[in-house]
Amino acid sequence: MRDQIILRIAAKILVGPILLFALYVQFHGDYGPGGGFQAGVIFAAGIILYALVFGLDQARAVIPMGVVMWCGTLGVLIFGGVGVVAMLMGGNYLDYGVLLHDASHAQHIGILLVEAGVLVTVFGVMVTLFYSFAGRRRAG
Repeated sequence: MRDQIILRIAAKILVGPILLFALYVQFHGDYGPGGGFQAGVIFAAGIILYALVFGLDQARAVIPMGVVMWCGTLGVLIFGGVGVVAMLMGGNYLDYGVLLHDASHAQHIGILLVEAGVLVTVFGVMVTLFYSFAGRRRAG
């Protein structure tokens, strides 16, 4: 891929806007289509594009496999933690209304936190799968 200078420059230009678009989809999910799952897949696609153009070793240097695997775990902890905090505050599991003094603000914060957990989980799982399959060598 070293001789494909146009492809490398195009990828450098596109990766940043792809990651920014993923954040837009994440935060626009309250008002329209989108949310954590879609944003996580888009975010992972940006990293996968980087790995395809610059090589798997370079991508692993930028975001190591350990970090990506921890992202999957952290996202599940964020998602579940919001539900546990709601239960500890006297509500049901994922009952966001008890998180803040105003139920509408609490609902917004709760959804935002849960969707952030979904984004981190999906990103971690997608990139872990890519790293695992792209990194294996063919036998024979």
